[in-house]
Amino acid sequence: MIEVDARGLSCPLPVMRTKDAIADLPGEAVVLVDSGTAKANVENLLADSGYVVTTAQGPDGYRIVGKRD
Repeated sequence: MIEVDARGLSCPLPVMRTKDAIADLPGEAVVLVDSGTAKANVENLLADSGYVVTTAQGPDGYRIVGKRD
């Protein structure tokens, strides 16, 4: 599992950091973001990379989890 904390970063940095982190295709990726735009872009990147994506909103932003079989 990898975790990317991209809170406080403007796009495209959250997407770029996530893309670098999943380059080795881990089975699970957790990405933390704090804007709706970053959330949507990271969700799309993970889905396009073959991950099943679930997102939860918390008091400090979004926790996006991507899982591969």
